[in-house]
Amino acid sequence: MPEFLYGHWAVIEAMRSGRRALEALIIHERAEKRGAVGEVVGMAEDFGLPIQRVQRRILDDLANNGNHQGLALRVGPYPYCDLEDILTLAAQRGEKPFILLLDLLKDPQNVGSLIRVSDAVGVHGIVIQERRSVAVTPAVVNASSGAVEHVNVAQVSNLVNAMKLLKQEDIWLVGLDVGPNIPPLDKTDLNMALGLVMGSEGEGLRRLVRDTCDLLLTLPMRGEVGSLNVATAGAIALYRAWSARGWEGWAHA
Repeated sequence: MPEFLYGHWAVIEAMRSGRRALEALIIHERAEKRGAVGEVVGMAEDFGLPIQRVQRRILDDLANNGNHQGLALRVGPYPYCDLEDILTLAAQRGEKPFILLLDLLKDPQNVGSLIRVSDAVGVHGIVIQERRSVAVTPAVVNASSGAVEHVNVAQVSNLVNAMKLLKQEDIWLVGLDVGPNIPPLDKTDLNMALGLVMGSEGEGLRRLVRDTCDLLLTLPMRGEVGSLNVATAGAIALYRAWSARGWEGWAHA
């Protein structure tokens, strides 16, 4: 079934990536062809897409009342990949695998934010569980500012089984957790074939997921609040891991 992506960046990156079937651009009936809207319309014209002008209430419905910024793009379904595709990308780049695994996250904003950071640090792929977890929905695409259209996302039936397969490929699975007697993030060299595992909002890592990790690390905290939002904690850990790799792939100015 077609999906409706919404928001300037989500629409632009979906067209730039070329990974989905593009079907039609829908814009507000009074939208002027200038600024970001003009860029989107110009891209749609280059692709030969039909452009439909509609009332705002229709866009509100298509975006499920999300911040559509006056436009939406009708596209085909999101192209999930396989675990093997993630490992192949790492090999093609000549890099040790760098993977993010999400354990039943349910907030599209958190997932989108983590995907956006994953794209920024050069993660080779993201692994999510098919059931009881948020999928790559238009809300996630919007929250990622379209970054998910450029990132490999594998949707697996069982996260623990996927973790075991990655362990067979000599990938170290590092779970981010809170609690006593867990080493802090900065005490471990993350320059390794790495699968960073993040737990869900409020519940953290499930027991089997935690037990399948090779090691657990925590973020040092000195304030009164005992934990960080999962997207914030994940962003810190992802940048820490990239830093350990010597900012691999970054073209220094």
